[in-house]
Amino acid sequence: MIVRKATIQDAKGIGKVHVDSWRTTYKHIVPAEYLSKLSYEQRTQLWTQQLADKTKYVLVAENELGDIIGFTSASKRDSNPTPNSNYLETLYLLEDYHGKGIGKQLLKAIFHYFHEKNYQTIFVEVLAKNKTRHFYEHYGANLIKSLEITIGGKVVEELVYEWHDIEETLEKRM
Repeated sequence: MIVRKATIQDAKGIGKVHVDSWRTTYKHIVPAEYLSKLSYEQRTQLWTQQLADKTKYVLVAENELGDIIGFTSASKRDSNPTPNSNYLETLYLLEDYHGKGIGKQLLKAIFHYFHEKNYQTIFVEVLAKNKTRHFYEHYGANLIKSLEITIGGKVVEELVYEWHDIEETLEKRM
């Protein structure tokens, strides 16, 4: 398994992981109808645009066959609430690869990017009923607020976490 910087050619593989991981992770959290309407083509198009955007930083994890099995991305938002901050926008992994340390490798790799860029604060938004929120808590993310968002016509709770010390997170938690 390797983690590497994504290229535009990875859009299709990222799109597939995005759809498949949403369908397993958010089953029973967001409406089934919404999940069934997710399409590989639409997500491939989305990731083609994301990968062309130079303000985004995207990494992929590949298995031994070279198939993309996970990805993570970061971006600076216009609405960043704190100076010198960034967002961990995504971290998705196919369900068959959960519990094998791949998520940790993706998180560590993106935190090295944050450290290189001298970001001081990192934010991540996670649905409250998403069990993987405990993954972020384990690696030192602190809950700062809760808000309601609507996905597929259903109101769900979203939690916002932050990390304040990138270097300490890398040294002591990963």
